[in-house]
Amino acid sequence: VQLQASGGGLVQAGGSLRLSCAVSGPTFSSYGMGWFRQAPGKEREFVATISWSGDSTYYADSVKGRFTISRDNAKNTVYLQMNSLKPEDTAVYYCAAKITGWASTAPDDFGSWGQGTLVTVSS
Repeated sequence: VQLQASGGGLVQAGGSLRLSCAVSGPTFSSYGMGWFRQAPGKEREFVATISWSGDSTYYADSVKGRFTISRDNAKNTVYLQMNSLKPEDTAVYYCAAKITGWASTAPDDFGSWGQGTLVTVSS
């Protein structure tokens, strides 16, 4: 499984970005997917996750109400819509895939990771 994240960039506080993660392989529709982020000098942290069907989603408290995770199984792509961005959202954002289809907040549950895309939010 290969994952390619894109959509990062520089945005002012209060702005929006949409990250995309394209996933190779014929069984994307069976994967649970997640977004994680790592800020400079900090540990990688959970952001959002979605089940194989899209019926179940979970968010970190810090992004709840501002970020939305979604997926298009026909396009083998998962998205992260980020609104009302704050400087503390600045980080490298990683998408990840897990073979079992349930959503998960634990990084260790995810066996495949993308290369990351940098999001910088200026104040």
